[in-house]
Amino acid sequence: MDWQEHTTMLADQVTPSGSAWRDAVLHVPRQALVPAWFERDGHGWRVRRGVDDPQAWAEAAYADRSLVTRVGRLHADHATPGQTVHGRPTSSATMPGLTVRMYEHALIAPGMRVLDVGTGSGYGTGLLTYRFGADHVVSVDVDQYLVDAAAARLAAVGLRPAVHRCNALGEELPHGGYDRIVATVGVPRIPPAWITALRTGGRVVATLADTSVIVVATKQEDGTLRGRTTWDRAGFMPAHSGGGHPDDGVDWAAAATASGVCETGRYPVLDVEQAWDVQSTMALLAPGIRHRYSADGNRRVMVMAHPDGSWARAEARGDQSPAVWQGGPRRLWDLLDHVRDSWVRCGELPVRGASVLVAPDGRMVLRRGSWKVLVGHE
Repeated sequence: MDWQEHTTMLADQVTPSGSAWRDAVLHVPRQALVPAWFERDGHGWRVRRGVDDPQAWAEAAYADRSLVTRVGRLHADHATPGQTVHGRPTSSATMPGLTVRMYEHALIAPGMRVLDVGTGSGYGTGLLTYRFGADHVVSVDVDQYLVDAAAARLAAVGLRPAVHRCNALGEELPHGGYDRIVATVGVPRIPPAWITALRTGGRVVATLADTSVIVVATKQEDGTLRGRTTWDRAGFMPAHSGGGHPDDGVDWAAAATASGVCETGRYPVLDVEQAWDVQSTMALLAPGIRHRYSADGNRRVMVMAHPDGSWARAEARGDQSPAVWQGGPRRLWDLLDHVRDSWVRCGELPVRGASVLVAPDGRMVLRRGSWKVLVGHE
């Protein structure tokens, strides 16, 4: 297999001419870091092993797409050949192009110390290490197996950064004094430990959990972080502390079947997860909210649910106005209507280009014009 041909094709796709990241993409062998992955089929997630089909391995490893490496608690490395599993993805090898974009937002320069939050497959860690050297890169992940596997596979290709198991949401970060912290997992807000570990003038780049919002913020002399949300978008799996899946605590059965007073909605049924700014705004206003959508012929159904027991369901056929049911301590459909009212009135939602202020204790505020939200709180 001519792996170099494939790395060149990937580099041509994700690093424009003159990009400082091109050599790293050309020389870090993604296939060595993702020997097995899951692909969705009609029955669930089917494990694929590179050694069983080298051509498919090359095509998957060097496409600019994320590769699911764990479903539920089962890693692809531990699945039996041909095994199909059910559940939701909980770890992946991030799209190479997105990984490079996050590092570009960080404005990393030679000599800087970089913390990579979310080791995953180790590919992003490998890019950092190839470009800046092992002495300048530390990577952390909450999953011990991911840490061990990534460290061993990186070492096998000559890259030896420091890789640690760490719950980056709640533990002290190893080896503080970073110039840059870049997260390729979504975080509810910037943890205070990150601010402590960052040098004055250092920069954090991270996405907010369950949103496509990228935060870029710099540490000030007073210990705060100040910055902006970018006009760029990115989506990452939410960081966790080693516990259950983020959907734990959501009663989908009740949301899908509960009845009560039926109202007529003012807006069409929406696949919220495909309307990125709407989804991001809803996640900021009601952290923990989850969405499902289905279309069968001309019938469309969307369901929202929250761990506090709130739920909403809307159904419509064709161009008809939807029938809406909602219950629990808050009215989720009304909240969605409020967001869409703002969208229609202003022509956009204010999550892009908002100012960011993070206090040393982690209190985090986004603000744009008259819009303001305290991140991680309801």
